[in-house]
Amino acid sequence: MTRQPHDQLAKEYLEELLAPLGEVKTSKDVKSEVQEIDVWFVPRTTSVNSGLGLLGKMAVTSCLFEPYRNAPNEIEIRSCLLKLYSVQSDLLRQAKREKRSIPEEELPCLWILTPTCSEKILEGFGVKAKEGWETGVYFLPKYQKTAIVAINQLPVIEDTLWLRILGKGRTQTEAISEVVELSKENDKWDRLMEIFASWRKNLELNSNVNDEEVKELIMSLSPAYLKQREEWKQEGIEEGRQEGRQEGRQEGRQEGRQEGRIDGQRLMVESLLAVRFGNLDEELSAIVPPIMELSLTERTQLLINLSREELLARFKID
Repeated sequence: MTRQPHDQLAKEYLEELLAPLGEVKTSKDVKSEVQEIDVWFVPRTTSVNSGLGLLGKMAVTSCLFEPYRNAPNEIEIRSCLLKLYSVQSDLLRQAKREKRSIPEEELPCLWILTPTCSEKILEGFGVKAKEGWETGVYFLPKYQKTAIVAINQLPVIEDTLWLRILGKGRTQTEAISEVVELSKENDKWDRLMEIFASWRKNLELNSNVNDEEVKELIMSLSPAYLKQREEWKQEGIEEGRQEGRQEGRQEGRQEGRQEGRIDGQRLMVESLLAVRFGNLDEELSAIVPPIMELSLTERTQLLINLSREELLARFKID
């Protein structure tokens, strides 16, 4: 499987988070190579309280973000370094033409975001942890202006949440569930739910759902999809409420709202079961109603973590 589905999600996600802080360019060509920079970020000069924790700390200076779905090997990491040096060279040439200089600290740095990172890679690139930075952030020698972020090693705290979203497996699933539970007053909530839910649906429609990588990403995005699907359902119900208001059918509106919510929940549970186990047979269909009675968080965790046999045993129908 190529990196493309994860690349597209990561780019849109990082662009949404970083746009309030400065200029974000995605899929920017590197002139000297047939390559693209995943995300190139240039902060505004004014200081902004980003609320992005570790991600915001990374974005205080001009930088490149290279997110990976699978851990990059040494060749891929060197390719990222080449992109960084090409960008730096372009900036220095432009400055020379304009008869000005660029201080070393203003040259962009590189953040390689990887779900895991082996000791072999860390040792081979001579990385070191740095005081004041979380566990899992490893810096190459100073003048290489590069760091590798092993997302699975980051502490599970609020400051790392926005980076843990870009992890893999349980790390990503749990982080997305944390975002789902954020207060709707959080200014990022609505847009992120929409991004996650849309990507989950696109993967389901346009990818091979039997591919293990695709299936894993679909499952990781499912908590947000469940939540957003209910929001989308409410939008449709709102239109019905408007019609009902015109006709003066208060009771009908209440019943329709409740039926719509239940239908949306049932659809999502059935969809998750079908994605995980290939089809929705009679046994699985029978446990849909009791699963729907659980909270969104508990429901999602069970559907993601329990095997078919464990689910059937948990919700055995007499």
